[in-house]
Amino acid sequence: MFPGNSNGSCRHDRKEFRSLLKKILGFRPGNIGIYEAAFVHRSSSYTLPDGRIINNERLEYLGDAVLDTILSDYLFRVFPEASEGFLTKTRSRIVNREVLGRIALSIGIDKLLISNVNSVRNSKNLCGDAFEALIGSVFLDKGYNKTRKMFISRILKKNPGLINIISTDTDYKSLVFEWVQKNKAGLRFTYEEDYDTDQKKPVFTSTLLINDEESGKGQGATKKEAEQEASRNAWKKITGNFRT
Repeated sequence: MFPGNSNGSCRHDRKEFRSLLKKILGFRPGNIGIYEAAFVHRSSSYTLPDGRIINNERLEYLGDAVLDTILSDYLFRVFPEASEGFLTKTRSRIVNREVLGRIALSIGIDKLLISNVNSVRNSKNLCGDAFEALIGSVFLDKGYNKTRKMFISRILKKNPGLINIISTDTDYKSLVFEWVQKNKAGLRFTYEEDYDTDQKKPVFTSTLLINDEESGKGQGATKKEAEQEASRNAWKKITGNFRT
């Protein structure tokens, strides 16, 4: 039976718990005890007859490392020409506490969490910690490849916020410059300016040329925005679009 909450009642029986987990993970969990522990905050720790104290701290530690590896692997494949600094910065944007908390809430981890911490302000952090513990549980139960596949297909690609971190916040102009320098190619931008009568503001179109061949085109309210959009399209062309 799943451990009780602060008032001593049981939040879920195992049948219900398995069902909720399957909706999150997309597969039936094996060793259910590992997953149960993933959602027990230390404020609700309990002791087994053999003296072992059960909470999610160790699983959180493991899940943090596994998640770093999955994201490092994923970003390495998606951005084959990117520098180590770029990859590290992008990964850190995803694994910060705020983002992990939002992920956890979006998939319903708050419905599974067992905690005696009543502060609403801490709820997102506790759920983010439980999400990392869940990743650790999947790793122990199913191995790295299954964990990676689950995270990418069911979390990363179904979470617009994460995709935006990777696609919107990415400095594609810097990536293209790095690629051009590495490949000893020439790069330049050309510009056109129009006026949007509906929006009553200028619109810039930028074309990115590599060795005088058009590689990407973009529009924006400023030259900088147009350059970034042109660079994004050029980068997709360079890398053959996003690969996983």
